[in-house]
Amino acid sequence: MNLALIFVVLLAILVSAADAEWDDAHAEWEDAHAEWEDAHATFYGDINGGETMQGACGYGNLFQQGYGLETAALSTALFNNGQTCGACFELVCENSRWCKPNAGSIRVTATNFCPPNYSPPLNTRWCNPPNKHFDLSMKMFTSIAEYSGGIVPVKFRRVKCQKIGGVRFEIKGNPYFIMVLVYNVGGAGDVTSVAIKGHNSNWIPMQRNWGQNWNTGVGLVGQRLSFLVQTSDGVRMPFFDVASENWAFGQTFEARLNIH
Repeated sequence: MNLALIFVVLLAILVSAADAEWDDAHAEWEDAHAEWEDAHATFYGDINGGETMQGACGYGNLFQQGYGLETAALSTALFNNGQTCGACFELVCENSRWCKPNAGSIRVTATNFCPPNYSPPLNTRWCNPPNKHFDLSMKMFTSIAEYSGGIVPVKFRRVKCQKIGGVRFEIKGNPYFIMVLVYNVGGAGDVTSVAIKGHNSNWIPMQRNWGQNWNTGVGLVGQRLSFLVQTSDGVRMPFFDVASENWAFGQTFEARLNIH
């Protein structure tokens, strides 16, 4: 290898490292300048999070999918008919004797819906519109507040999602109907549009089925699959050849990249 080629390789490595550091710094800057809003928080399920699995966003085993217990069910005002699924929030307990001293903040991903309840007394129905409310896993709630408190006021803000590994695509359905669960999404986290492409097709827009499940009626069995994913902040990223020609329904594929 001659000196010129060595220089080019080293320069590419340095530029790549600088870009990664800039992305991290930019995300931290954006998080630090996001405005805090008022809400309340409760918890559901036990300390192991059994009741927090599955849910209205379409996710399954949250441990296997990388979300763990750092999750929340959102009230109607925040859930936005499932469009907020996958978004990340930072919460701080504030102005309550139940707040744990020096607890700092927690970060959670929206994975479920806290439905409204219109039976009396309505003043205790925290998930009813127009309330902004987070129903946390017990682990997250007790990280910032005492268990006995039950409900506490919080400050919250949207933050960038930091995920390990690439965006993941779980393929379900049949030869005439393909449904894809898109998860482990970084950046804004909440996916607003998805397109799918076989190696013999053009890009095909998918429709939101529910939560973060997206579907199409176009048959693509036997083709390599690529995806085009857009998040709520307008970032659009293609993921090429995520699944090989011999993919099967029920399988999950992880892209090599993620959104930052």
